[in-house]
Amino acid sequence: MQLKINHELNISEDLFNANIKKASIRDGFGQALVDLAEKFEDIVVLTGDLSESTRVLEFAEKYPGRFIEVGIAEQNMAGIAAGLALTGKIPIVASYAAFNPGRNWEQIKDSICYSDANVKIIGAHGGYASGVHGATHQALEDIALTRVLPNMTVLIPADFIQAQKALEEAIKVDGPVYLRLSRSDTPVFTTKKTPFVVGQAQILKEGSDITVIACGPLVYEALLAARELGLKFNIDVEIINCHSIKPMMDMHIINSVKKTNLVITIEEHQISGGLGSVISELLSEKYPTKIHRMGSKDKFGESGLYEELIEKNGLTKEHIIKEVRELVGKK
Repeated sequence: MQLKINHELNISEDLFNANIKKASIRDGFGQALVDLAEKFEDIVVLTGDLSESTRVLEFAEKYPGRFIEVGIAEQNMAGIAAGLALTGKIPIVASYAAFNPGRNWEQIKDSICYSDANVKIIGAHGGYASGVHGATHQALEDIALTRVLPNMTVLIPADFIQAQKALEEAIKVDGPVYLRLSRSDTPVFTTKKTPFVVGQAQILKEGSDITVIACGPLVYEALLAARELGLKFNIDVEIINCHSIKPMMDMHIINSVKKTNLVITIEEHQISGGLGSVISELLSEKYPTKIHRMGSKDKFGESGLYEELIEKNGLTKEHIIKEVRELVGKK
């Protein structure tokens, strides 16, 4: 079966090459932060004793007068950021997603979102990315926590380049933005020419049998699964990268589902409240369809290597292939 990659998105020519470049999503953010700081002098950065892990250290070294080390005080960090935003600054607050928005959700709600303050919240190590640090440091609820807040935009870049573009677009948004970042090196399958539009999902590969919607690093796992499903099992999978969780205002998803009438969502998050819930809510109003959600099924994370945790929680290429074959077989 011919793979119908959407070439209008200028996807990398090395998409399925074993030697495809790999880089960390958080590194893409860190590089873009330094570049954007030169253009936007109102950018200030706050962190909770995690400047290296969140990749804001280079900014701190280059712009020490615009960097605030709050310490392990994430609630204070959110309040300070709100105040800075109301004076005209563009605060970027960075910590692990388990603590930001996990620990400081009330301050994000009351001080930032209620005021519609122009604060950018960086949740590093989203999903299982914290690995061996275990359940306390793994954010499997952050999408749910942020998307319910009025005035909040929620973005989840899928690779290094998307992280750069996501921060650039976040800076353009006049209001609160949550940016979820992963830690490990992952394939860079987009290019500088690949568009990144807030509110608009991307159809990376066209298909007719089933729609697979993913976010973050799992988008590439879905692409690998789609390739194998087409070549080995003659199953035509449509792959959608949902980098904009909120807003989600385009018709790409609805039109895709009208064509396939079958959906799988894939995420490093509880299946309640995250991407799967977003798609379920959207389609329940626009085009009710059977949806199968892959993610954490109402359980906490645990200590382990990232790859081990993805395997144990059923989110690898092989798991996606198995689920797709079963669902298409029942269609």
